[in-house]
Amino acid sequence: MNAEVNLELFQSNHNKITSIVVADRFSAIEAASFPEHFKDICIHKNKPNKIILDFSKTKFIDSSGIGALVKSIKLANEYGIKLIVSKTSNQVQAVLKMTGLESILFLKPQESQTDNLNLPETHPSVNSKTKRMIDFVGSIVGLFITSILFIPIAIAIKVESKGPILFSQTRQGWLGSQFKIYKFRTMSTDAEARKDEVKNEANGAIFKCSFDPRITKVGQFLRKTSLDELPQFWNVLQSSMSLVGTRPPTPDEIEQYNIPHWQRLDVKPGITGEWQVNGRSSVKSFEDIIQLDLDYQSKWSLLYDIKLILKTIILIFSKDSGAM
Repeated sequence: MNAEVNLELFQSNHNKITSIVVADRFSAIEAASFPEHFKDICIHKNKPNKIILDFSKTKFIDSSGIGALVKSIKLANEYGIKLIVSKTSNQVQAVLKMTGLESILFLKPQESQTDNLNLPETHPSVNSKTKRMIDFVGSIVGLFITSILFIPIAIAIKVESKGPILFSQTRQGWLGSQFKIYKFRTMSTDAEARKDEVKNEANGAIFKCSFDPRITKVGQFLRKTSLDELPQFWNVLQSSMSLVGTRPPTPDEIEQYNIPHWQRLDVKPGITGEWQVNGRSSVKSFEDIIQLDLDYQSKWSLLYDIKLILKTIILIFSKDSGAM
């Protein structure tokens, strides 16, 4: 095992059990090569029946660590190995519970106590009370605007095509936790069945199409003006999103992530962000989006958030605005 991964292995050939002691910090550096070494164990000639992940030393875990766990779960399932989590700290338990991994992994009964759990501070913005206050106030204002525009937008959507007014989709936010994102519907109701009509113009784990025939005429206007995103203020009020953050990916996108890509989930997703003010329609490379998200994390401050909000407002009212 590579020493840089900071793991210790103990194997009992008789019981075919391998125990992996996870590093005290299970983040980007430690997680990067974890799946590769986990696979080495899975394909070894003395492949174990069970692998125990011992988290007794782990005091911190972030999105990269979650990404490594997700890949390890898939590898264990692929090779018919039972994956057991043992001796989880308070913080690790909290993250497993929030991300839903608690229900997928085998946790020893005594390890499943989840009272008074503390989530990690993966980025200063996550626990900023001032940022949350701005989000709360902004979401109230945004929902007030939404309530005024809801009826005319709803009528326009219904007049052009039958179907629901709102569109919901599963996205993954902070640390990979899943939530439902809400938008005004901009596509025809048979959009999913017509996926073959659309060619993906983007590179990597994202989907982009400049001229999507499934988008309605009303939908084109809503996207151009960003009015379709007004219902997301409800997500901000619920705290699953922020006014400013990273682009919230779909589970299908997450499936294609390498460990370094998971770092973009160290902050909450936002209605706007670097990708929004830097030509969201023109950015068609997944790696470019990742870099924009990481740039936001490195530049983050409350003042920078306000700057991005003002830039977004200017962009919406400019003739060059376009859909995400």
